[in-house]
Amino acid sequence: MILIGILIAKIIFATVLTFVGSLWIDKLYAGSTELTFPEKISSRAKFRKPILFFALSIFSLTGDFWIMAAGFLLVLMTLTDFEQFMLFDAMTFPLALLGAAYAWQNSTLAENFLAALVGGGIFALFAILSKGSLGGGDVKLIFALGMWLGAEKLLNVVFFGTVAGGAAAVAMILFEKKNRKSYFAYGPYFTAAAIYFLLTA
Repeated sequence: MILIGILIAKIIFATVLTFVGSLWIDKLYAGSTELTFPEKISSRAKFRKPILFFALSIFSLTGDFWIMAAGFLLVLMTLTDFEQFMLFDAMTFPLALLGAAYAWQNSTLAENFLAALVGGGIFALFAILSKGSLGGGDVKLIFALGMWLGAEKLLNVVFFGTVAGGAAAVAMILFEKKNRKSYFAYGPYFTAAAIYFLLTA
């Protein structure tokens, strides 16, 4: 009976976070002038709440505050990048700060900060050389993930995210959904890989 009560409480918690997260995204969209598809906000967000609820329900089952906090922000960032090719500082900065607190608790703050600086620096260089193909939001995301994961796991996230994102880009070009000059959102592949490594840590 107690377990059923706990499960119900977690479902209610995931439901509340789903609506809070969705409202937060809508507020950020309303205050932005840089959306890629401003006329398609509703249509591109039609699966947002089911995805949020499913993901947050899984995170709540872990019972780990850090996993739930990171997962909440990462799922929101995945959705905004898919919906509007946007990664908002309002989500990236809290993710980095929470990562610093998490690393401090685990006595890995110095090494994680170094991983974040190196990873973010390399991606900043890529962003400059790619002339816009890689955005500033991706650079900040990699920095934030470095604070959470450290060098080895961050390298894995970058590898899997790049491979998955590249494969998806090739598939979309082959099926004529995109062309070679189109912008591709790589953020969701990095966030998905990061979620995997956080859940399996």
